[in-house]
Amino acid sequence: MGSERVYGDPTGWDAAIAHVDMDAFFVGVELLHRPELRGKPVIVGPGSDPTARGVVTAASYEARKFGVHSALPLIVAKRRCPQAIMVPVNRGRYLEASKKVMAVLHRFSHLVEVVGIDEAYVDLGDSLAPKTRARQLKREVYEQTGLRCSIGLGPNRLIAKIASDLDKPDGLCVLPRERFLEVVGSRPARIIPGVGPKSEERLHAAGVRTVAELAATPEERLSAALGSKHGASLRRRAAGYGSAELAVDRERKSESRERTFAVDETDEQLMRATLAEMAGKVCAHLAEQGISGRTVTLKIRLTPFRTFTRSKTLPGPTADAELVGSTALGLFDAFDRDAAVRLLGVGVSNLHRAGAAGGAPVSTLSKSIEREDPEAPIQLAMH
Repeated sequence: MGSERVYGDPTGWDAAIAHVDMDAFFVGVELLHRPELRGKPVIVGPGSDPTARGVVTAASYEARKFGVHSALPLIVAKRRCPQAIMVPVNRGRYLEASKKVMAVLHRFSHLVEVVGIDEAYVDLGDSLAPKTRARQLKREVYEQTGLRCSIGLGPNRLIAKIASDLDKPDGLCVLPRERFLEVVGSRPARIIPGVGPKSEERLHAAGVRTVAELAATPEERLSAALGSKHGASLRRRAAGYGSAELAVDRERKSESRERTFAVDETDEQLMRATLAEMAGKVCAHLAEQGISGRTVTLKIRLTPFRTFTRSKTLPGPTADAELVGSTALGLFDAFDRDAAVRLLGVGVSNLHRAGAAGGAPVSTLSKSIEREDPEAPIQLAMH
């Protein structure tokens, strides 16, 4: 089932980590309910109305061929692919499908690190034949859920993560560290975790563009461009070194809600009411889990597409909707708006679990989940 790229035998590895990445997950779940859409360009977004405001949540591989991707404004997506079929986000379906996928992964290993609704790391080091085990896992996910995934198998998390992108969709890639640079050395340095837009710009200024160049650049030169700690860390990663340890008890690092307005909004009272409503929903969900937070963040997007965030850290953790709401409104009132508002969001981070000694912060973190009202789509990176 699917394709395979095998660059070495994982049998003798000290560790064998599989990165399981669901292929176009939200679209895949929708196709289970609407199989007639298979093979067609499909866009999952905040409504079936092609004139709806907001951004693309996910796109089928057929739509991606036209340059459609997650976080792309819907108006741009429809311009690039006018024949695309719009499907509204169904959060409940995705959460339920994710639970089924993760249940399969837990049957293959007691060490599973869930890092998002559609991806996880699985420790297959106890298996005598990790490649065969990964192949079985891939088959089992499809048989139990009807969804396809791609798996990267490597001696550490970093290589496993990168390998899972080398043979998508529906692929299995086995990549040992000794062949890491041979396989990915010519690729842009930005594929290395930790190389963001600013780091990439500084690397380019230093004459570093590829993974191989990053691995071979003297530390002194990288330190001058990025700082000693960050430069040394990226150089090591570019050589394929990384951790094989999994955090098996992970929790979200923030909770937020956001809303894209149907028209560019200028009504002050409506926007204030929207912020208060979203603050209430954020706090209600945190309280259900026994979690509170210290940092309140306002997200505001002005026309045409300028996004800003403003945050305030409170003296202590809270899940009080009135306090979070008033803090968000204070940030909103202090923000100097020079245009109409497209989107507003309220988030709470710096989370603490109730009952922990001294109000200890949540220790292991995963990517946050943002929900947009009223459809509440989950905004996650698309692979």
